[in-house]
Amino acid sequence: MSRSSQAVILDEDELSVKPASTATPSEWIERGSPQFMRVTLALFSAGLATFALLYCVQPILPVLSQQFGVSPAQSSISLSLSTGLMALGLLFTGPLSDAIGRKSVMVTALLLAAICTLISATMSSWQGILLMRALIGLSLSGVAAVGMTYLSEEIHPRVIAFSMGLYISGNSIGGMSGRLLTGVLTDFFSWRVAVGVIGCFALAGALMFWKILPASRHFRPASLRPRSLLINFRLHWRDKGLPLLFAEGFLLMGAFVTLFNYIGYRLLSAPWSLSQAVVGLLSVVYLTGSWSSPKAGAMTSRFGRGPVMIGATAIMLAGLLLTAFNSLWLILPGMMLFTAGFFAAHSVASGWIGPRARRAKGQASSLYLFSYYVGSSVAGTLGGVFWHSYGWMGVTLFISLLLLMALLVGWRLQCRKL
Repeated sequence: MSRSSQAVILDEDELSVKPASTATPSEWIERGSPQFMRVTLALFSAGLATFALLYCVQPILPVLSQQFGVSPAQSSISLSLSTGLMALGLLFTGPLSDAIGRKSVMVTALLLAAICTLISATMSSWQGILLMRALIGLSLSGVAAVGMTYLSEEIHPRVIAFSMGLYISGNSIGGMSGRLLTGVLTDFFSWRVAVGVIGCFALAGALMFWKILPASRHFRPASLRPRSLLINFRLHWRDKGLPLLFAEGFLLMGAFVTLFNYIGYRLLSAPWSLSQAVVGLLSVVYLTGSWSSPKAGAMTSRFGRGPVMIGATAIMLAGLLLTAFNSLWLILPGMMLFTAGFFAAHSVASGWIGPRARRAKGQASSLYLFSYYVGSSVAGTLGGVFWHSYGWMGVTLFISLLLLMALLVGWRLQCRKL
């Protein structure tokens, strides 16, 4: 064996056993401390702003279809492009944060995304809208994975699941706020006013985040050398659990985005013919996610991650089946169950990444969220084909297939006792 081959093997062996942090127990941020409150508020606001920016176009997809003369599937590209570029950016921003630090990457990303959103409100062409949406997704890649990594490094291990749940609850409220505000403001003013308001809201959130988030204490810079990145990449994919968690993220997010991409088209049409404002108000179902995500994080200490994730995915499937009925009194509870189950399952899966990754946690979180947002882009667009060809029953069948595969992956994770 050559000396260079031996060096690679030694490097990889060293990486597999080196601890992620040398922090002593007294250096962790404990629940109930002032530092914990600052971290929680900062990352809650970051998650809120991120998902408000990312999903603000979802309730106005029918409006964009009409104004720019594009089909539902083409209109959904304004969201799929953002999530797709976000996924691509995660492959770079996670390792970048491993090298230069967490806070600086997140602050820059939020500011750029807010500015691009404000610019998008002035665009007069569909191509201009898509360009800005692509840049928004690319910018936001610097928040999602890095926020998860920051928590896994700074928060005491015994409360990471709870803290991650609070962070995910910010995501759920952000998704609700973006959809709610754009839906209502579009009905009373215009989609341009609605998007501009979201951009201003996110800009204020970015400035607050910059002011109150404590600097990292446990961050240790890692090399950005391609060889080191490749070794860490191989370690993540050779792990018994991480690839399954990546697949779970793809399936869960694909199912979630598909439902909310096309439920608006269904409710705006007969026999309901709801207004754009009412469809936007239905985004309040996201509040169930703000409750279920920290609840699921707390339940993992009692029941384990696998059972909680499987149960949450089953709740998603039950909620989906309720939306297949024609009564609004069943559709709305179905959306609530589906949303609560999704945020609970995602909270558990994302909180599993940090403890599972033995090194380069930023890169591991990036790979999870890369899979997560690829699922959003691919399934969210494919759902338009099912909607166009088979209506809501086709969409229901497509999402059911994704959730059944997610249950299978969750069962495999549980069987491996990871």
